[in-house]
Amino acid sequence: MKKITLLAIAVVAISFASCKKDRDCECTTTTVSSSGTTTTGTAQVTTYKDIKGGEAKSICQKSVNTTVSGSGATTTRTDDCKLK
Repeated sequence: MKKITLLAIAVVAISFASCKKDRDCECTTTTVSSSGTTTTGTAQVTTYKDIKGGEAKSICQKSVNTTVSGSGATTTRTDDCKLK
């Protein structure tokens, strides 16, 4: 009987660990131009409601995007994101 009770408690505890809840993703954007100018923005927080940790982790990731203008100037934007 004690083993069944302990097993039931363990199952309930595991189910709560993987439940959906609100998660915050904090991102800071840094832009670097080919002329050498670097601009860092203030941190922006996005809240994802009722989401599992694995789903939030796949959404809240670092990204790098480089664009080239018609004149050949490049701009690299880096969004450095982490779950809070």
